[in-house]
Amino acid sequence: MMTTLQLPLGHRPMSDSVSRRGPRSINADAVATHTDAVSGRTAFVVADGVGDHLLAARAARLSARVAAEAGARSGAYAGLLASQEELRTQFDEKQADCVLIVAILPPLNAPEEALADIAWVGDCRLYRWNGRVLSQLTVDHTLAEFWRSQDLVPSARMEHVVTDSVRTARESDIGRAHTPVRGGRLLLCTDGVHKTLGMPAVKTLLATADDPHTAATDLVQTAHTLGSTDNATAVVVDLQPLT
Repeated sequence: MMTTLQLPLGHRPMSDSVSRRGPRSINADAVATHTDAVSGRTAFVVADGVGDHLLAARAARLSARVAAEAGARSGAYAGLLASQEELRTQFDEKQADCVLIVAILPPLNAPEEALADIAWVGDCRLYRWNGRVLSQLTVDHTLAEFWRSQDLVPSARMEHVVTDSVRTARESDIGRAHTPVRGGRLLLCTDGVHKTLGMPAVKTLLATADDPHTAATDLVQTAHTLGSTDNATAVVVDLQPLT
């Protein structure tokens, strides 16, 4: 079953999200967006519950919502920390956990050199296509990436073992990045998309789609067509045009 969510952005840059359950009993992915009335910033969040059970799905939904609301108000890093605090408060069970990425766009009246603020834990990713080049702006928090950082060759299973999550991450573990917000598109996605699609495929799908809905749909459908066995979720954001 395909689920499409039109994000309520009003006059913000166009965006859309698509989430599809893979051969799992439950879709534990979640998305959220929020525009803060005071700061004018808009948050986009993708979360992926750890495990194939209801607690994972509830953890992802809660964490995504809190990260979006707090992030739009106080920044991506603060939003992720707020989601961690709320998750630990609401759920005693260690099985209630997820990985998450949050991207905060500045207000519309921000200077042209303003940057998007990004924070993450786990293996959800953010890509930016600037109209020519596709860049991956995040580094997976997985055992495989840790081994690569030590110049060791990981096994295939290590790609699926996350080393940080919303529940367990220390403040120093949270990844942070920034990127320009004019020209091109942003893609936030779960590993059900990016672990199947390589960079060339992601670039082609982002570059050729007429709108964010088509891009998000094509990314999710192509990942499952090519054999992804996980839930797959993509949020695509059209950035402000270059002036």
